[in-house]
Amino acid sequence: MTEAAAAVETVYRAESRRVFATLVRMLGDFDLAEEALHDAFRAALEQWPREGVPANPRAWLVSAGRFKAIDGIRRNRRFTPLDDVAELVEAIPDERAEIDAEGIEDDRLRLIFTCCHPALALDAQVALTLREVCGLTTEEIARAFLSAAPTLAQRIVRAKTKIRDARIPYEVPEPRERAERLDAVLRVIYLVFNEGYSASSGDSVTRVDLSAEAIRIGRLLVQLLPDPEADGLLALMLLQESRRAARTSADGEIVVLDEQDRTRWNRDQIAEGSALVERSLASRRIGPYALQAAIAAVHANAATAADTDWAEIVGLYDVLMRLAPSSVVELNRAVAVAMRDGPAAGVALIEALLARGELDEYHLAHAARADLYRRLGRADDARAAYERALALARQAPERRFLARRLAALPQ
Repeated sequence: MTEAAAAVETVYRAESRRVFATLVRMLGDFDLAEEALHDAFRAALEQWPREGVPANPRAWLVSAGRFKAIDGIRRNRRFTPLDDVAELVEAIPDERAEIDAEGIEDDRLRLIFTCCHPALALDAQVALTLREVCGLTTEEIARAFLSAAPTLAQRIVRAKTKIRDARIPYEVPEPRERAERLDAVLRVIYLVFNEGYSASSGDSVTRVDLSAEAIRIGRLLVQLLPDPEADGLLALMLLQESRRAARTSADGEIVVLDEQDRTRWNRDQIAEGSALVERSLASRRIGPYALQAAIAAVHANAATAADTDWAEIVGLYDVLMRLAPSSVVELNRAVAVAMRDGPAAGVALIEALLARGELDEYHLAHAARADLYRRLGRADDARAAYERALALARQAPERRFLARRLAALPQ
């Protein structure tokens, strides 16, 4: 690979979704923007090896995408009345000067609010944003939803069609309207972070680009719309991210929480996250993100694994279950109960959860059950649970971790 081609690939990973968001705003159409984006990067592959990488690659790509879109509209003029062609071209703004300015409004945040318009169903809002704003594949989104990929693909197509047909504008709404979309926006950012913090598949435990992008957008949201739950979500992401360096070994293998080197945890992120937790909990409206952040803060501020206040964590999960009950929260609470009261208590709760037919396709439920059986000395039950978890896991390091635990069981 040439140096210029490598530069194009690097820019694509770092900038493609930002370029796409700007093109959507300029062109007013998802599909046209996607085509313009790919045309712009094809042009970069052709021109950058000859002319060198531009000083501002994002501005170059936006400009190239704009021109490619205009060329496409003019090429198709035989299918469109001339007056309509002129109107379409005139509607595409020339903002090359503004693209270079540091103060340009963040188009990705604008696009998130567009995708989270209340005219769309909540699941469609989240799926569309993860696909179009963050560039996750349909398969990755499906795993985040514990759903089938074809179902998610149809949901995304319908959402894009509704935005087009309803002429939903690409803009950050007025302050009065922002609050209506906040819950969906927060959920989107959280799912993006989760995919970055623990990738659903592939060779790496984490995807730094996604978690960093989620934190960046979370900061923008806190500035744009001060809210206790926005504070809570940013706190949660920072506290989780603070452990990144200690979550894997030098060769990329998983290191579980109680075995992590806590001197490698990012203390600045822990301090910032803990302060945000305090600010969020001090408000009159405590939400699920603030409670999850409070749980993460208990972990982050424990000097050693043995110092973790599991009673406080269980209490926080009790409140969270009343406020925002879910099978995943129930699973996490069961693990915390096991740490407070012993593995038998945790196993009973997880077995009851699985007996209801919930989380049967969720590998972490089986992995948690397997670990508790291992601690109880029930090797056969642990083996069956590890095998089920291994069959469901898609992340390579996670599969290797489960395989090691399975091989270590006594025969």
